[in-house]
Amino acid sequence: MSSTTGGAKPYAEVIGDPIAHSKSPVIHSFWLKQLGMDADYRAAHVTPDALGAYIESRRSDPLWRGCNVTIPHKLAVMEHVADPGDVRASIGAMNTIARDDKGDLFGTNTDAGGFYAPLGQSDFTGADVAIIGAGGAARAVLFALSRMNVASVTIHARNALKAMGLLASFGLKGQVRGMEDPLGDVGLLVNTSPLGMKGFDPLNVDLSPLAQGAVVYDIVYAPLETALLKQARTLGLDTVDGLEMLIGQAALAFEIFFDVAPPRTHDDELRALLSA
Repeated sequence: MSSTTGGAKPYAEVIGDPIAHSKSPVIHSFWLKQLGMDADYRAAHVTPDALGAYIESRRSDPLWRGCNVTIPHKLAVMEHVADPGDVRASIGAMNTIARDDKGDLFGTNTDAGGFYAPLGQSDFTGADVAIIGAGGAARAVLFALSRMNVASVTIHARNALKAMGLLASFGLKGQVRGMEDPLGDVGLLVNTSPLGMKGFDPLNVDLSPLAQGAVVYDIVYAPLETALLKQARTLGLDTVDGLEMLIGQAALAFEIFFDVAPPRTHDDELRALLSA
């Protein structure tokens, strides 16, 4: 576990293992600079066995405003903080930890809102959807899909029992298929797994079975131009890249941490910075 603490500035951070790929410090630091706020945002490498110690160390630090939580801590962190919004029973994973008015630490999830934001102008009522992966990020995506009136969801996962449990917990109709099984004629495909991310195995999937006009949404953002998105564009399919969800969920977290909304009018400049 490592990060730089101390100083007189309030700060927030992102935790994960690995963490070097995270673009969250760039996003939050950009917004802090735009707003002229005297605060910091940084990255902290926290291994699974150090998670509890990390939370306790920040609990006693009055300058710490909270943290974003990434792989692999979105489930385990629920054991260490309060859950006033009953995230455990709804999404079942936390990606944001913050301090309440009494100084107690609580967890919430901004991934679902961040995922949905770029799809808000489209109507997926009655659509068939496929998602790849059944981890913490998948939970947020399934939570959003359960409120989008989709017809069915097929989960491609290594653990069939876990994936079936997710469908049941979110009240979604659908099926579970293997990671290597072919895709169906779906209108929306979402990669919620880390496959294709820098440092992880590639995601090998054939997009040709997808419906005409389908949307391919890859939540991976390092690299931003994933092989999945390249293939989708070659086939003339609409795409949503990982920065859309990343910036959307970060905006919700930023307001929780710093009690002010980020300046979203600068999103084009921020995307250019993140893509450089």
